Amino acid sequence: MVFFAGIMYAIALKYFVIPAEVILTGSEGIAVSISYYLDSTAVFIVLYAVFQSMLLTFAYRKISKLFAIRSLIVVMTVILSLLLLPDFQITQPGAYNERIMLVLFGGILAGASKALAFKNRGSTGDEDIVAAYYAMKFLKPVGSIAILAGVVSTGFGLLLQYLKSDDLALVINTLMYTCLFIFVSTETLNTLYHKFKLTMLAVISTDSAVIGDAITAASPHRTYTIQSGVGGQSNAELSMVRTIVTLEELPKLLQEINKAAPDAFYYHHEIEGVSRKFYISPI
Repeated sequence: MVFFAGIMYAIALKYFVIPAEVILTGSEGIAVSISYYLDSTAVFIVLYAVFQSMLLTFAYRKISKLFAIRSLIVVMTVILSLLLLPDFQITQPGAYNERIMLVLFGGILAGASKALAFKNRGSTGDEDIVAAYYAMKFLKPVGSIAILAGVVSTGFGLLLQYLKSDDLALVINTLMYTCLFIFVSTETLNTLYHKFKLTMLAVISTDSAVIGDAITAASPHRTYTIQSGVGGQSNAELSMVRTIVTLEELPKLLQEINKAAPDAFYYHHEIEGVSRKFYISPI
């Protein structure tokens, strides 16, 4: 799966993102901006390899050995795919109005490949490595870091484009398409990858012990809170059992609850602002 994530990301870069001449986030954005300025894709591949080697070293030391190795596999797959994939245009020559389609589909494909890599305990490198580190540290969705990383790279890329073209309108146009690409790829990543999205689950049942056992069976590292109450119409004694889990853990937890107490009533909703003491298993 990490090999497939690397191939997907390379396809997004080679056939959609780079032809649309949008600016990527993080060090990739710096590398691609210099390649646009020099009209050389080879420059991007070389700079991409150099920047990723530094970030992978950071991942090895600060995140985990396995995460760094799988990220290395993805990065090497991206580099080899960029070199080996055949050259052809997705859009017709001169079809400048199709740039938005390249940006949108490239953003979706890039976000999906990042999510696939993360789900298999790796990454596509670059700001994803930094995102993984800060997501574990501050419990923030990994895609949100891409927006911060995009600010510096976008500014750098727009400056180079203005120096090359001396056309302010072209620079503003690139800025709009770059913002669109960053938004689409970020939302796709956050939609598909749920490890750092948290949800509150509340279960109302007559037997709180059964619900507690189901929570423990699905997620042994989670605890829960029991609140006693009375049914408004039935006057029966009920208990509300509440727990906080990640969206990644939620499906298995609901499966255990439905198996243990099929008549229980439950609801859940996403939450923010959870204490940093909340435990999330490493990537």
